[in-house]
Amino acid sequence: MNANRTIPEPAFKQEEGYDSLPMASEEDVEYSEELADHEDVEAQQRAAQADRRAAAFEED
Repeated sequence: MNANRTIPEPAFKQEEGYDSLPMASEEDVEYSEELADHEDVEAQQRAAQADRRAAAFEED
């Protein structure tokens, strides 16, 4: 680890309050497999795994 590395400022400081955070629009976003990049595919796989874990937890 480089000891001279500086830590970047956080994008949000707690004292600013949550009202200053950017808000997402209320539009539905449709997943397009043909436009998906590698990160999108990985995110879909992680979401599916999380859904399976949640379903298994609810069954117990």
